Amino acid sequence: MKPATSVLWTLVRVVAAMSLTIWCVLRLRVFDHYFGFRLPSVARIPGIVLLTMGGGLVLWCGGILSRVGILEERGDRLFPAEFVARGPFRFVRNPMSLGGTLLFMGLGLYVRSISILVFSCLLFLLFHMVAVYFEEPGLTKRFGDSYIEYKRLVGRWIPRIR
Repeated sequence: MKPATSVLWTLVRVVAAMSLTIWCVLRLRVFDHYFGFRLPSVARIPGIVLLTMGGGLVLWCGGILSRVGILEERGDRLFPAEFVARGPFRFVRNPMSLGGTLLFMGLGLYVRSISILVFSCLLFLLFHMVAVYFEEPGLTKRFGDSYIEYKRLVGRWIPRIR
């Protein structure tokens, strides 16, 4: 598959997955009445900002990862064959997970749903646990010293000021 076609196909799949997930998460609003209050209308403004930032970050990461050589010999379409430290990966180690969290926080603010905000926090906790206990040890094993140096220089969730 040509690189441009591969990137476009990946972005279509990412948008489809995000759309389906957003549709499912919107169903959580039925639990909002248990919290006993509603977010103010002004919450919609930062919600739009976070939705846009998070969605853009997820798409940007998907585009970058789709252009990296995939481990074809293993038939593994999930893991890139080379270490990626460009684009948003220069600033944080888990930009795609961060983008997803921001997207859902923005959605929660936009639709003024406490339930979706709680879901966003739980999702972030899940992303953190997966990164710490599964993803980072695996990347250290696969890429060795280069990944250890990357971890030293780049924050997991918050960019480091150099």
